[in-house]
Amino acid sequence: MEWYLALALLLGTVCTAMFLGLPVAFAFFAANVLGTALFINGDIGLVLMPLEFHNAIKFTLAPIALFLLMGEILLQTGVAFKAIGAIDRLIARVPGRLAVVSIAGGTVFSSLSGSTIANTAILGSVLLPDMMKRGYQPSIAMGPIMAVGGIAMLIPPSALAVLLASLAEQSVAQLLIAGIVPGILMAVLFFGYVVGRCAINPELAPAYEAETDVLDQAVTISLNVRGRSWLSCSYAGRYRRAVNRILPSVLYVMPLFVIFVVVVGSIFFKLAAPTEAAALGCVASLGVCYAFRLFRNTIQISGIEGADFNWRAIAKALLETTKINTMILFIIAGSLVFSQALSNSGATQGLLQYIAAMDLTPLTVVIMMMLVLLFLGAFMDQVSMLLLTLPFFLLSSQSLQIVFNIDVIWLMVLMLITMEISLLTPPFGLLLYVMKGVAPFDVTLGQVVRAALPFILIELMVLILLIFVPEVATWLPKQLE
Repeated sequence: MEWYLALALLLGTVCTAMFLGLPVAFAFFAANVLGTALFINGDIGLVLMPLEFHNAIKFTLAPIALFLLMGEILLQTGVAFKAIGAIDRLIARVPGRLAVVSIAGGTVFSSLSGSTIANTAILGSVLLPDMMKRGYQPSIAMGPIMAVGGIAMLIPPSALAVLLASLAEQSVAQLLIAGIVPGILMAVLFFGYVVGRCAINPELAPAYEAETDVLDQAVTISLNVRGRSWLSCSYAGRYRRAVNRILPSVLYVMPLFVIFVVVVGSIFFKLAAPTEAAALGCVASLGVCYAFRLFRNTIQISGIEGADFNWRAIAKALLETTKINTMILFIIAGSLVFSQALSNSGATQGLLQYIAAMDLTPLTVVIMMMLVLLFLGAFMDQVSMLLLTLPFFLLSSQSLQIVFNIDVIWLMVLMLITMEISLLTPPFGLLLYVMKGVAPFDVTLGQVVRAALPFILIELMVLILLIFVPEVATWLPKQLE
């Protein structure tokens, strides 16, 4: 069979199965049954398929489960919501205050959860109703929430980054570190756009006075042991408002940065591998959440409630993590067989030889790859598009990355940014529908799309910057070498 016919057959089977509504893992399974029967020794190939499930369970994939568990612990115990509330209290007279809170809170939570969907759903559920109630226009209310959700793909611990580096057999640590500067840059640009636009047109985000009841209260700290108060002190001076603004951030936001420093710092300074760093992050998350419990029992601060740390919340976090990781393992197993079927059919080699014969420059090839990802991202989810393109981009010895000698870390960061953009591109951008699901009923999908457009342009600007200035992504991971 000619390579282009084999390519059309295998890719067509996957795309048709997903179009019919099959989960990604089952879509790849359908293509694998056909591919192994035709191109991998017939019946023997079908017998060998279960072995790929064993190959999918690799030690390098352990950070995905641990990073997801870390985020779920913070979510189920309520610490994530406390941090968002603390940031809201800290920001006073910034134009577009709640939109800025969504950017700051989303960036913080991105550095802890690694989950794009969780980021968007949490921020949309917590902040969007309040913004709409206060007269925020949908464009400035929904856009920042959707945009900052995608930053979870870049800022460690990104589950998709771990998956990409593991499948490509590249350094997970370097890719995680490489996403820090582009992720922070993107958050800063989002912040500048929101503040600037709201300053120019205040009607987009009407100003409102913060509730002063809590801010005017005296700050009282008490130490209680076994029902007895051992220490109690209060402050009601002229700076009590400032103390009431700053104290929640000190208690609920700064400890989260400690978790980030533990994870990223241990990787950057080569104190731990990504797997060990993820385990340390889980331990740090448990420690922080347990410390917050003291606010309910031992240490009590007026106006600040502790998080709900209990074994039921931890059990729910473990259950949710197990569900997600089981799905990921099935998808990975399916993709490994799919890559073998593509290779044995000659489709991978045939397509790559065809592209190599076109005498293109490496920069042109990179731009073509990004355009392919942007096109696929308008119609399918990120994991699917990643698994479909990896055999051509990175996996084989004849991949485009090898043939054209493209820096692999740089290329993977570009792929992550492109997949982040595709989360917002119609008609099937995933975050568009997540936002539509949490938005009020009268908000239309068209309004959601229009809210996302300015942030798509900002993300494209960052992508173009990284294409022509690779050092933005590669400088920091080179410090690990």
